[in-house]
Parts: sequence; C-alpha cells; structure tokens
Amino acid sequence: MSALVERVRRGGLPYLLLLPALALELLIHLVPMAIGIVMAFKELTQEYIREWGAAPWAGLDNFSVAVDVNAPVGEALLRSFALTCAFTVLAVGLAWLLGVTAAILMQDSFRGRGLLRALFLTPYALPVYAAVITWSFMLQRDTGLVNHVLHEQLGLTDSPSFWLVGDNSFVSLVVVSVWRTWPFAFLMLTAALQNIPRDVYEAAQMDGAGIWRQIRHVTLPSLRPVNLVLLLVLFLWTFNDFNVPYVLFGKSAPESADLISLHIYQSSFVTWDFGAGSAMSVLLLLFLMVVTGLYLLLTQRGGKAEPHV
Repeated sequence: MSALVERVRRGGLPYLLLLPALALELLIHLVPMAIGIVMAFKELTQEYIREWGAAPWAGLDNFSVAVDVNAPVGEALLRSFALTCAFTVLAVGLAWLLGVTAAILMQDSFRGRGLLRALFLTPYALPVYAAVITWSFMLQRDTGLVNHVLHEQLGLTDSPSFWLVGDNSFVSLVVVSVWRTWPFAFLMLTAALQNIPRDVYEAAQMDGAGIWRQIRHVTLPSLRPVNLVLLLVLFLWTFNDFNVPYVLFGKSAPESADLISLHIYQSSFVTWDFGAGSAMSVLLLLFLMVVTGLYLLLTQRGGKAEPHV
C-alpha cells in the first residue's frame, strides 16, 4: 500500500506543480474566452450591461452582419482586416530582417559589442506605454523631434508632415511596431547563432565561400527551426497588437491605421454593441487558429521532406 501511495505521489507531483499555472490560465484566458463566445450570440447592447445574461439571443445575426461586405459594418471590418494583413506583413518582415542582420553583424567579437547588444534590446525592455507615448510626442507635427530633424535640420520636406493623421499614420504605425518588436527577433536569432559550430564557417571559407554564400548556405539553413517559431510568434503578436495603435492614436484611429484590434474595440466600447464586437473577436480567433494550423502543417511537412531533397 505504501509503495502504491509513493508511486502516486511521485507521478502526481508534476501535475500538482502545474496546477497553479493551469488555474491561472483557466481564470485569465479560458473563462473570458468562453464568455466572449457566448456574448457573440446575444443582442448585447448598453441596455443590458448590468445584466448581460438577460440579453436576448441573436443566433448568428451578429456574425451575419460582420461578414456582410455589402453593408457598412462588414465593409469596414473587411477593410480593417486587409489593412491589418498588410501591416502585419510589413512589420514582421522588417522586424525579422533587422533582427537577423543585427544578429549576424554582432556574431563576431569586437570592442563594444556588449554595449551595442544592450542598446539594441532597449526598445524591447521598455514598458510599451512609456515607449509609445514617447513616440507620439516625437511624431507631433509642430513640436515633434521627427519633423524637427526631417524638415528643419535636413530640409527633406517642404513643410512639417502630419504623422498621426492621414496616410502617414500607417507609416508611423509600422515604424513604431518594428522598433518595438525587432529586438525580440535579434535576441532569439543571436541565441540561435551561438549553436552553429564555427567549424562549419571555417570549412566554408576553405571551400572559397564568401560572406554572402556563408549566410545563404550555412547561416540561414541553420536558423530555419528558430525562424519558423519566431515568425509565427511575431505574426500573432503583431496581428493582435492593440497597445501600440491605441496609445499612438487614441480611441479613434485614422482610417489608414484602423487595425482590426482597435476596430473591434471601437465596435464594442465606443458604439456599445458588445454582441457585434464579440462576434468579430470570435471571427478573428478562428482566423488566427486556421492560419496557425496551416502554418504548422506546412512547416512540419517541409521539415519532413527536407532530408529527402
């Protein structure tokens, strides 16, 4: 009997240690997610805020309105979705490019490398609100540092530009997002580069391979497993990003910077139509789950097929 109890105690210890994390995950993520899914099927407006459970059922009406691209709500959601896709591709691509470039340049030892690495990681270490508020001051038209340098110091523009309204707001959003996320890519890729044996580079040099051929045929293939995970994480972070556009533009972003996360917030907390906002959130969740599943499926197939090439 004592042996059985000892076996159960040892076998159950890992689950016991995981119990607090599972409880917090259930409380913080799964329960609100389930409530949001239920809200998507209700006519939940400001009239039922006090007792949202008493709101009448709407069935699939909220989803029908959200996906009807011929109606104003569906058309605006589709435009926001397309804008978010373009923003995500640009921001993730530039963040990865800057990260891999900096990681490769910082691979060899030189004087001051540690200081540069610390400086590169500063945007990632700063609190997001403090960093984006600083950018919002820098991007002001009349008193911002960006216009001061571009217009007054360098003379590259005829007049101070509006960076937080109009079409330039999309550029500002991409720049701030890349500035925030590329240090994470740099950190991950720097750690991955440490696992590539130096003998491989020495053998490539003896075979006459230059720096570009070494990067193409040694560095990038070796970084492939890390890049697969890194790109997925950056995609999910960027596509779901709410803090950066909200702090940068406020509750109502310009049309050219109306990301889907901010669009759903406006549909829920500005128009007080929580049912429609919840339906949009559920659609976004389904889209991200499908994209993630397809991405993992394709990358796993590519990884299995690679040894046979």
